[in-house]
Amino acid sequence: MKINTKDFCVAPGDKVKLKKWATHVKPFYKSKNEYENLLQEKVNELSTKQKLLYASNHYALLVIFQGMDAAGKDSIIQHVMSGVNPQGCEVFSFKAPSEAELKHDFLWRATCRLPERGRIGIFNRSYYEEVLIVRVHPEFLIRQGLPEELRNDKRIWEKRFESIVDLENHLYNNGTRVIKFYLHLSKEEQQKRFLRRIEVPDKNWKFSLTDIHERQYWDEYMHAYEDCLKATSTQQAPWYIVPADDKPNARLIVSQIILEAFSELKMAYPKVDAARRQELQTIREELLKPLKTR
Repeated sequence: MKINTKDFCVAPGDKVKLKKWATHVKPFYKSKNEYENLLQEKVNELSTKQKLLYASNHYALLVIFQGMDAAGKDSIIQHVMSGVNPQGCEVFSFKAPSEAELKHDFLWRATCRLPERGRIGIFNRSYYEEVLIVRVHPEFLIRQGLPEELRNDKRIWEKRFESIVDLENHLYNNGTRVIKFYLHLSKEEQQKRFLRRIEVPDKNWKFSLTDIHERQYWDEYMHAYEDCLKATSTQQAPWYIVPADDKPNARLIVSQIILEAFSELKMAYPKVDAARRQELQTIREELLKPLKTR
């Protein structure tokens, strides 16, 4: 079944009501075996595209994952990017900011981790936390050391949206393509995954009381995400709302969207001119000569 990625894209300016977006859609696979084959095909193609990205050295790709706890961010990164050369890909997970990071503007710690040309950068959470968790818990603004008049500005979130859009436009204009995924998980599926983290010993480490605490703010997070998705989905850096209740399906959707982003880039392996061909021929002749004995 063909994946129409436009079905998951937030059009610029669209009003987003997450209750109207599915957390589960009809699977794009008929069996576990078919899923594994489809994903492997996409993983292989991503590996080929990443090598071309690295060799052409003109573009960078930034992939951002956001979502509620247990939405599947880690597993998607693990499975979808499993075939990519680690030398051409960097993954950063953004936790609570350090004291040093808090002394800078809210975008600073993420901009320090932006990918070089020729590389893929993956943000597991990102600067968007500053208009999501900080919005749900505005007391976090106090730690950021902002002047009181900025902290109390009624347009603070709108201004942060503007700063984010400006950054992503700047990145686009300098060869970095940004793809953003919101993994849309249902409250019921989150509960199942949390219970599994308790019941399966190997998953116990993933669970904490903080997860339960944040679950109480579900509605507030949904409202924050809706405003964020509407304000920051642009033609240059679109948001994709990916149904996340079915992890295999979500992986197939994400991999297809990334592949389509690659297809829009004008990439080619560096051309070998006459001088370089002559140089290679000279090297070849030297390699074929017997080594001198000492």
